[in-house]
Amino acid sequence: MLARAVLPLALLFILAACGGSKQETRTTSIGIRGDGFTFDAPLGWRVTRPQDGIVARNGDALVSVTHFPLRRPYDRSQFDTAARALDAVAARLAKAAGHAVERAETVTVANRKARSYVYGTRRIGFVLAGRDEFQLFCTQQQSAACDLLFNTFTLTGPQA
Repeated sequence: MLARAVLPLALLFILAACGGSKQETRTTSIGIRGDGFTFDAPLGWRVTRPQDGIVARNGDALVSVTHFPLRRPYDRSQFDTAARALDAVAARLAKAAGHAVERAETVTVANRKARSYVYGTRRIGFVLAGRDEFQLFCTQQQSAACDLLFNTFTLTGPQA
């Protein structure tokens, strides 16, 4: 009789122990540090550092961040004015690539308002901070790599 009562308890403890083992977590991205910023790119992508930026590439797919100095310091209260100027820049870039801007929107990147544009298979975003402009760019804009870039981009310098 005692065996009948103990056996279910023993099985319960054994089954509970099976779920308690550590599971291996796989890293699917790598953190990349630039001058005043960081972002994640897919693990295994080839990373290069051209002047003023970083590019991570896998075949035709790429994500990049390019840093440009601003002539005058940007203040967050100037966002609406800056957005209109960025809209014009994005339209010129899209036209040069043989497309029109399909989507223009204000998004949050690095805990601040930023502008994001989609044209063709490309997505470009502009993050302004102090005397710095960071241009986030990716091809195949529907890809997880593009979302990873926009979701993990952070500022690390004094403008953060």
